[in-house]
Amino acid sequence: MSLFHKQPKVRTRFAPSPTGYLHIGGLRSSLFEYLFAKSNKGVFFLRIEDTDQSREVEGAVDNLLKTLKIVGIEPEEGLFIDSEGKVAEKGHFGPYTQSQRLDLYQKYAQNLVNDGHAYYCFCSPERLAGLREKQEKSKKPTRYDGLCRNLSLEEAKVRIAKGEKYVIRMKMPENRDIEFEDMIKGKIKFNTRELDDQVLLKADGFPTYHLAHIVDDHLMETTHVIRAEEWLPSTPKHIILFECFGWEIPRYAHMPMVLNTDKSKLSKRQGDVAVEDYLAKGYLPEALVNFVALLGWNPGTEQEIFSMAELIKEFSFDKVHKAGAVFDIKKLDWMNGEYIKKMDLDKFIELAKPYLEKNIGDDVNNIAEKELVKAYELEKQRIFKLSEIGESVKFLFTESFDYNPQILVWKKSDKAVTIKNLKSLSDELSAYQEEGWTAKELEEKIINFVKDNNLTNGEVLWPMRVALTGQEKSPTPFEVAEILGKEKSLKRLEIAINLLK
Repeated sequence: MSLFHKQPKVRTRFAPSPTGYLHIGGLRSSLFEYLFAKSNKGVFFLRIEDTDQSREVEGAVDNLLKTLKIVGIEPEEGLFIDSEGKVAEKGHFGPYTQSQRLDLYQKYAQNLVNDGHAYYCFCSPERLAGLREKQEKSKKPTRYDGLCRNLSLEEAKVRIAKGEKYVIRMKMPENRDIEFEDMIKGKIKFNTRELDDQVLLKADGFPTYHLAHIVDDHLMETTHVIRAEEWLPSTPKHIILFECFGWEIPRYAHMPMVLNTDKSKLSKRQGDVAVEDYLAKGYLPEALVNFVALLGWNPGTEQEIFSMAELIKEFSFDKVHKAGAVFDIKKLDWMNGEYIKKMDLDKFIELAKPYLEKNIGDDVNNIAEKELVKAYELEKQRIFKLSEIGESVKFLFTESFDYNPQILVWKKSDKAVTIKNLKSLSDELSAYQEEGWTAKELEEKIINFVKDNNLTNGEVLWPMRVALTGQEKSPTPFEVAEILGKEKSLKRLEIAINLLK
């Protein structure tokens, strides 16, 4: 039986469980689902799978939807954040929250029993725990032993009438090959001997993932199921369930795992994995999306910076790798830095200001507006994430220096030579006019000064940088001198000379 009478419109869904923040892996799943739908002029919708009520985290749905909105992945159907910032729902296939659809799952589970594709199981948790322990000790696969599989429907109903607790299990076909073509992995084959009689409906009336998402994907007309490869071993169970119901089977795409640099699975134990954590550190949403898109997907060109529109245009599953994708934080830093460099200065100041105020504190008020804008311009070209702002320009916000004068000395020089060079530099700068006091002019003149006096860049520019900033790492001494101005620059050179004396 086919659900569709003509080529169906592509419909993909992101169906997270509300168990916490949006994970980097979840962001990639939602992004690939979104890109595939958009590139095929289809529909991307969002469903919440909350049938495991014990794991639900309060506020998780709200947080998840807001995070997706920030990164620019918004569903056309299902749950979304409305103009008032509240969770809302749109579309013709609702409700889009599974806990509000329990009667549907119970009805379809009963249909499977009536058609002989599922059965009532009365085994207690204690019996099942003992069975598992025994199988583990004998190093056998842990699975249900089929004790209740052949109970007649009449006998089962008598036991139910007596009040016995039960679950509904899938009656897995025996010794049957299940083959399907995965859009990423290629041809996949399983034999049902490897599969368990999966629980479909729990004793509390809630469905398991296996039943609930099958029913929903059919009723919501999902054409493509795009998910993590950890679900690959369960796919034959899902295919069989679609067949038992007589429903159209969607296409499957199982994405490679996201790995740490040591090739272990990306997990909370190894650092930040929540998208919210990265946004809080000052990674731009556009950069994060661009980076995550390249976790396993390769456009086949040298291009690495993509807008969302470009990703939609270029995305296809034949360019997704089968192997795991390494989450390289250095690559993310580089990419974020590129986005920051290209950003409009006013927008950068708007986004970076809270981070600068946090990092510098009240000292941020010790600098004139003109100099402050110059500081933003400098940092915009240097930092990799917004949270880094201020670290290399702290010297702008204070007049009191407290640094070890020994760091003024270039590694191939000594104190006496450094004092002499700083004095000569100070005399040279004193002769410069205020109107030509720009980084470009200063660099040209000072480099010539170094050459004319048979000096090296290191023994002049290093102590100049440290004298002006009190730091070993900072923007170039020419950029620093421009922001400080002539008077402050000369004063700081004088302080450095006295420190060395």
